[in-house]
Amino acid sequence: MLELLESAINTQTLTMVLAAVAAAATVLTLAMPFVFANPLDKRMRSVALEREKLRQRERERMNQEKQRVQLRASPKQYVQRIVDQFNLSKWVGQEEARLKLVQAGYRGQAPYVTFLFVRMVTPVVALLFTAFYVFLVLHLNYPLSVKIGICIGAAYVGMQLPMLLLKSKIQKRQLSIKRAFPDTLDLLLICVESGMSIEAAFRKVSDEIGSQSVALAEELTLTTAELSYLPDRRQAYENLAKRTDLEGVKSVTMALQQAERYGTPLSTMLRTMAQENRDMRMSEAEKKAAGLPPKLTVPMILFFLPVLFVVILGPAVIKVMAIK
Repeated sequence: MLELLESAINTQTLTMVLAAVAAAATVLTLAMPFVFANPLDKRMRSVALEREKLRQRERERMNQEKQRVQLRASPKQYVQRIVDQFNLSKWVGQEEARLKLVQAGYRGQAPYVTFLFVRMVTPVVALLFTAFYVFLVLHLNYPLSVKIGICIGAAYVGMQLPMLLLKSKIQKRQLSIKRAFPDTLDLLLICVESGMSIEAAFRKVSDEIGSQSVALAEELTLTTAELSYLPDRRQAYENLAKRTDLEGVKSVTMALQQAERYGTPLSTMLRTMAQENRDMRMSEAEKKAAGLPPKLTVPMILFFLPVLFVVILGPAVIKVMAIK
């Protein structure tokens, strides 16, 4: 027994054992990457491949839509010629007007050129029409300066009329987007929690939300396309906020940018934003309901009270007239 212990404690034997352990550890370390593959690298490669497939499918879909429908129609030749001859893009054109056209749903060069043409034509038409009525039809007994002032005021109103109509179109479109936006966030939350990417979620929600708001479906489709081909995804979210010009959409796009930058969970963010948008919509409804009593005061005085007096005092007046 002692001989076995002495042979085990022998320096040569210990050296051989340690060398064998070191060789086995080296072989095991070199063979580990081949035997046990890293699942994270495989999943990251599959995610990158799936993203490329989504981008390719989105490009093919956009090409098919461009072939089927001409999205950016060219302006009429005579309209373009008049705009170029009078250099209306310098005198009448504004960058704000181009942005307002996009917010109203008019994209491309053709709506912008048409808008410039209309802004030039409407003051002239209003001036000639007003001058015709003031000087030839109505025969107003006013000084000449007053008549000229009326014509100039009509021309100013004619110049501002296209912008007023454009703002009215923007307000109707924003109202449609605002009403459907909380439901859109709920659908995005469901899609994201089911495992979809944000591009696929936007694509799916744009197909579903079209029954409630065509404008919002259109904006989500454009955002999906921009997320596919723009090099900076932040620009796609900023474009969505500019096209809608709504505080709720701006806050959501800002939160999406921060989620992609800092790695915040999208589901938590979307759930919070959906609740905030619903609270905002409820507060606006309560505000409108609180403003109804002052608005109903004048109609009640003009229409309800006279009828009420007739109903109450009518029989008494009839009896008094019968007695007399």
